[in-house]
Amino acid sequence: MHDKHDEIIYVGKAISLKNRVRQYFQSSRNKTAKIEKMVSRIARFEYIITDSELEALVLECNLIKEYRPKYNTMLKDDKAYPYIKVTMEETYPRILFSRTMKKDKNRYFGPYTSAGAVKDTIDLIHKLWKIRTCSRNLPKDIGKERPCLNYHIKQCSAPCQGYISREDYGKAVEQAVEFLNGHYGPVLSMLKKKMTDASDEMDFERAIEYRELLNSVKQVAQKQKITSQSMEDRDVIAMARDEEDAVVQVFFVRDGKLIGREHFHVSAATAEDDGQILGSFIKQFYAGTPFIPREIWTQQEFEEMELVSQWLGRRRGQNVKFVIPKKGQKERLVELAAKNALLVLSQDKEKIKREELRTIGAMNQIGQWLGLSGVRRIEAFDISNISGFESVGSMVVYEDGRPKRNDYRKFRIKTVQGPNDYASMEEVLTRRFEHGMEEKKELSGGEDEKMGSFTRFPDLIMMDGGRGQVNVALRVLEKLGLSSIAVCGMVKDDRHRTRGLYYQNVEIPIDRHSEGFKLITRIQDEAHRFAIEYHRSLRSKTQVRSVLDDIEGIGPARRKALMRRFKTLEAVRDASVEELSETEGMNRRAAESVYGFFHGTGNVPGAHTE
Repeated sequence: MHDKHDEIIYVGKAISLKNRVRQYFQSSRNKTAKIEKMVSRIARFEYIITDSELEALVLECNLIKEYRPKYNTMLKDDKAYPYIKVTMEETYPRILFSRTMKKDKNRYFGPYTSAGAVKDTIDLIHKLWKIRTCSRNLPKDIGKERPCLNYHIKQCSAPCQGYISREDYGKAVEQAVEFLNGHYGPVLSMLKKKMTDASDEMDFERAIEYRELLNSVKQVAQKQKITSQSMEDRDVIAMARDEEDAVVQVFFVRDGKLIGREHFHVSAATAEDDGQILGSFIKQFYAGTPFIPREIWTQQEFEEMELVSQWLGRRRGQNVKFVIPKKGQKERLVELAAKNALLVLSQDKEKIKREELRTIGAMNQIGQWLGLSGVRRIEAFDISNISGFESVGSMVVYEDGRPKRNDYRKFRIKTVQGPNDYASMEEVLTRRFEHGMEEKKELSGGEDEKMGSFTRFPDLIMMDGGRGQVNVALRVLEKLGLSSIAVCGMVKDDRHRTRGLYYQNVEIPIDRHSEGFKLITRIQDEAHRFAIEYHRSLRSKTQVRSVLDDIEGIGPARRKALMRRFKTLEAVRDASVEELSETEGMNRRAAESVYGFFHGTGNVPGAHTE
């Protein structure tokens, strides 16, 4: 479903689309307020035919993940879980921290919910079995370089020097893998024996080292709570909900041990029952995680459960079974997950409300001040330079009240000489929207399916200034045929604080204690910060260069003469044409060129005047 701005607001699928779509428009059907609002925004439908229900399910998941439609039941959290990776495809394997799990010859353990616990475990393995961490190509690079620091602090056996045979190194890796599989007994026995032997030999320093390692292993082992004797991988999923939101709790059980848990906030915008929320969550969650367990325990059945099981089985390469426990320990574990979800929902409700007030609520407030509806994307622009040297522009983007940093863009001013902010802003805006229009043409030609950051146009442009900057933006938009995009200026008082919004030739006062005002301040500060950081990075690359080098007719001799007489760049900028022409080696034309550079007039190639 598309709205009048051609934004995708809902993605759905059905065996009979006619029946599915008709339900939304039946007056006899009881519809929630959110569904009614969604229906009122529909401008057109787009449909895609697939060969099977399974293909439709995969496509639905992909489209929801790509476009995040407003009225779909959405998984708000986007977490990437850590894994421990054993590089078995290498001759001398390494044990590494990884955020992804790929289909390769390596072995993966996890996912874990705590990155800190993963790093602690890897550090412990290095101390126990002295597994290498370097990326050297072994055995090809054996003996080519000196051993690294890890060898000297006794955390690597230095296979890069041939200090350990390939067979012994392989045995160490096998023992580490057994440890990761949860077999702690042999390690604990080995460390106890070494600690006792060292103590008997009066080597108390070494005995203390083994004692510390022993305690570390015990800590890791204690984190693994036994939940089942069947040694299966499974996820336990349960939820709690109120009128608007839901929280889903997931317990991760690996090899029969509960290794962690995580909760997820779900926006249940158009969901009619718990099963619909649970089904939507499961499809989105497992579409984004590389590990799929053999069993998934849930509170209740949901629509298309058999189809989802088939899809997950195909992704896993083995059958995946959904289980709805009815009694005993299994049911109690699902109930425990549900209680945890309810606890999180009640604790986080106020926090979520505050965050929504700070973001979406603030966007709505700005829209109300300006008389605009549906303001979701705001773009703000700023110019940064020092006396016209290395002028740059910044574009920052806020969607639903949050910064969308992937869409930020930097512009190096190409056509404007000297400190002319209006002309620089005109160049930045023209380049931004011309680029976006070109991307849209390419998309309409079917060359690319993914929208670029320039392709999505804002609902509102916020200029850092008043009438002058707003008029520049309006002129660019009118020239490009984009007059439907709203533009306002952020007007500041004498103390450089925002006092109001300039919109449609009227300055609108705003409440300085409101969330809308705070959001405007964040947007303004972010645009300014982004421009200054870019300008600073360019200055650092050209810090030996003088601004005077950019002025036509000013070479090294005249530049030195100007600096000898006026001492500072500010004094050169403030000097009159007569004062400049009195400088040694300067004539009238060169003086006018310098004056024009700093004041946007005169003989300055490419200068823009207002």
